[in-house]
Amino acid sequence: MAMDFLFSKVDWSAVQNYQKRQLADEVDAIDGTRLLNTSVDDLCDYFEGKYRVDVPVLRESEIVADQREVPIDGRDRLHRVYQTAGTAIEVIIPFDGDREAFKIQPTTYTLAPPFGDIRGEKLVLRVEGTDLKAERVRAEITHTLSEIKNWLGNLRRDAQSLNNQLRQLALDQINRRRNKLLADSNLVAALGFPLKKRKDQLQTYAAPQVRRKITPTLPPAKTAAFKPEPTLSITDYDHIISVIQNMAHVMELSPRAFASMNEELLRSHFLVQLNGHYEGQATGETFNYEGKTDILIRVEGKNIFIAECKYWGGPKTLAGTIDQLLGYSSWRDTKVAVILFNRRKNFSSVLDAIPATVEAHPNFKRTLGRQSETNFRYIFAHRDDPNREMFLTVLAFDVPK
Repeated sequence: MAMDFLFSKVDWSAVQNYQKRQLADEVDAIDGTRLLNTSVDDLCDYFEGKYRVDVPVLRESEIVADQREVPIDGRDRLHRVYQTAGTAIEVIIPFDGDREAFKIQPTTYTLAPPFGDIRGEKLVLRVEGTDLKAERVRAEITHTLSEIKNWLGNLRRDAQSLNNQLRQLALDQINRRRNKLLADSNLVAALGFPLKKRKDQLQTYAAPQVRRKITPTLPPAKTAAFKPEPTLSITDYDHIISVIQNMAHVMELSPRAFASMNEELLRSHFLVQLNGHYEGQATGETFNYEGKTDILIRVEGKNIFIAECKYWGGPKTLAGTIDQLLGYSSWRDTKVAVILFNRRKNFSSVLDAIPATVEAHPNFKRTLGRQSETNFRYIFAHRDDPNREMFLTVLAFDVPK
């Protein structure tokens, strides 16, 4: 059986253009309601995972060899074809990655691609002959394997360039379509007439399968019609956090004035400052959803910010406080904070413990990094709707005894 040429069925530019085009087409094909009801970051994760090209990595430590007797064609002096018994040595190398990548010609290549067979998730190299010697077979296999690794390296550089672009391509395409859907929705709403429901409106969306070990699936989303809602802008959220931080700096500059205050009195000082900025709409111990939260800001009857104040009592206390805060938060609450007061000596150990504790929480999705040495920001999934994302900021302050 003759070996086939590797890396010679389709060139890289065609593959790259196809992946980009398919990504854009799939974004446009998703039902509008689902697109608006699904986290943009989760959608980007899906498209990035589906359309990336994972160039194979050979598992050379698992190479095995096999041999069998095969007929070999020959010619006599009169050029007549005859067959004789020969030997075939096969070397089998498992690999991880997309098997289809062995068909792609990278942008850097030679005119003589290597030979080989792809069987499932294994690369097979074969040497045939009637008088094979171990040294010759080893040298031929080593040479072919070295060539294949060079071609894979060239292809990997091409693929990395595409893979690095996919998330931004998906984000741009998603935002473009979301903006159009929202503009269309607002246009109909401005007419003052009820929106007619389409009988053919899709309620769910099934992504086509791709040739891959693990097929990415679209993140879950509610099928109810998307309704825009009032939200707290990230600029206002940052301002609220800055007001709280400024009040903490006052505590640090005047330690004697706050040394004897309990949690409730400390919280009241934050409320005074917040009410100065938000027209008296910041309240303490205000009932919200399932419990009482320490600081709640309401605008026009809507909760726009929720914070929970606690003294640091270790990682379990912080994890419990996050649970408590998620329990207080209704579906519309998307900007929340945990305010930690520390009265222990080793404040550095508290700051070191916060990231690991928060990231271990089952609702944690990703970190947005530190805004300052004592300001940590994260994205959390809402307790009742995994697709609903919440900003969670953890603020830690060293309060004098």
